[in-house]
Amino acid sequence: MTTWSCMNLQDSASPIMEQLIFFHDHTLMIVTMILVSVLYFMTSMTINKNVNRYMLEGQTIELIWTIAPAVILVFITTPSLRLLYLMDEIHNPTMTIKTIGHQWYWSYEYSDFIKVEFDSYMTPYEEDNKKMFRLLETDNHVTLPMNSFIRIIVTAADVLHSWTIPSLGIKADATPGRLNQSSFMINRPGLLYGQCSEICGANHSFMPIV
Repeated sequence: MTTWSCMNLQDSASPIMEQLIFFHDHTLMIVTMILVSVLYFMTSMTINKNVNRYMLEGQTIELIWTIAPAVILVFITTPSLRLLYLMDEIHNPTMTIKTIGHQWYWSYEYSDFIKVEFDSYMTPYEEDNKKMFRLLETDNHVTLPMNSFIRIIVTAADVLHSWTIPSLGIKADATPGRLNQSSFMINRPGLLYGQCSEICGANHSFMPIV
């Protein structure tokens, strides 16, 4: 999970999140190259005192700065679209879990089993317990298998919510009267933390997911 002074994304716990981190770094590199180039051109034009009357118009340079951004956009959109389709793909799931957003806690149902359902409330913070994360601990954790495709069905009972686990690269909107589905695969063991990412009321920030 994210700690103080952590400037990067959380460590990935799924293949999709690994790809998202790669895409982030890829795009950041392109943006950095553009920034450095523009700063260099601006600085050189400011410092340079030479005047050339043939520089009033230049068909070649105009052609270059029209085509270059289009080529750069292709390098950004190609991996982006690939990732979007990968994230939307629902493989043959090993198991299905249904999560329902309430004000302000989550309910879970293991659809593949009979009568396996529970509510997950935030645990009040105890200052004596140094191992406890404030506003992130819950009384009931969701237990899921590793290296298995898991389908999650998300809905809400009252207002808009959003079931989000950053290290899994998953963010599914919970809308009343609507079922949204997503899938992921956990590729390492551990505790994964998340919170509701929708402004859903007074206790919006107190809907942790573990």
